[in-house]
Amino acid sequence: MTETQKKPANAEGTTSTSEAQPSPSLWGRSARVAITLAALAIAVVMGRWMWLAYMESPWTRDGVIRASIIVVAPQVSGVLVDLPLTDNQFVKKDDLLIRIDPTDYRIALDSAEAALRQARAGLDEVTAQETVQRAQVAVNEAQLEQQHAALIFARQQADRYTTLLERQVGTAQAAQQYSSQLEQAQATVASAQATLAEARQRLAAYKSQREAAEASIATAQARLEQAKTNLSRTEIRSPVNGWVANLLARAGNFATAQRDLVSIVDADSFWVDAYFEETTIANIQVGDSAKIKLMGYDQPIVGRVDSMARAIDVANARPNVQGVATVNPVFTWVRLAQRIPVRILIDEKPKDFLLAAGMTATVQIDRKAPRKPE
Repeated sequence: MTETQKKPANAEGTTSTSEAQPSPSLWGRSARVAITLAALAIAVVMGRWMWLAYMESPWTRDGVIRASIIVVAPQVSGVLVDLPLTDNQFVKKDDLLIRIDPTDYRIALDSAEAALRQARAGLDEVTAQETVQRAQVAVNEAQLEQQHAALIFARQQADRYTTLLERQVGTAQAAQQYSSQLEQAQATVASAQATLAEARQRLAAYKSQREAAEASIATAQARLEQAKTNLSRTEIRSPVNGWVANLLARAGNFATAQRDLVSIVDADSFWVDAYFEETTIANIQVGDSAKIKLMGYDQPIVGRVDSMARAIDVANARPNVQGVATVNPVFTWVRLAQRIPVRILIDEKPKDFLLAAGMTATVQIDRKAPRKPE
């Protein structure tokens, strides 16, 4: 009886121990739930961290290297006699780019110099004639004054003898003589006045000729300066330090004035245009530092925010043929963020970097200072 009673007890005890321990399937479900919750928590934390990092340090892959392109066009036409350039060559400021045949322009300069000498000779001749005529006018004025004095004396004499004749003191013959002298003096004064007037007219004519000669000199001087300028323009020099781009001109070609001939990439003008979504523009301000990553290089370029564009193209603002706005239909639940150009100046770059306008760049803004209210 005792052994029989112990067996069920042992069996009952074994059964209760097995019921207290969890089954393997329950352990697996709990582990999977825990792992899922942990992964979800990590994803939430990482997502939040990445969102804050993105908002605090905006970045974009939509960046491009830009540079100023100086287009050189000759201001005079002619045959290219010297073109000491090769495509992609680096040139320094004031280096010779193009030399146009100067023969015609040297001839034009010689002709302008000869025309100026002729104009100056004409002025000298007219000036001399004007000087002589001015002296003649002075002589005629002196003669007129002398004749005026003689006329006054003759009038006084005639009046005195007329009075004596009226008093029956003088003779009629003497009165007639002095009256005749008065008429002669009046005629002499009239002749002197006419001579003086003619001399003054000649002087005025010489003065007009002198002014015309001076104008001719000014015109000849201007033509001479233009000829000198045209001759100097047969040599075209680089306005900046940079690289020759897409050179197609060759020595012996005819260069036409005002037509593009050589393009130069300004070596001191490189910058980056980065296009940021409008949702991140509020977190960018002028002066923020920027890291620029080019596709072909691992090391970043250091820059800073210089400015932000104040306008972009609005497709809905274009009028149609009737002058009304052309509005494109869009889905109201889809709103695409516009991209705003941000200009990034390059402060530092490795020496071995080859920058070319048009290269693709990834730009990250490092916002160090809080945004100041405007």
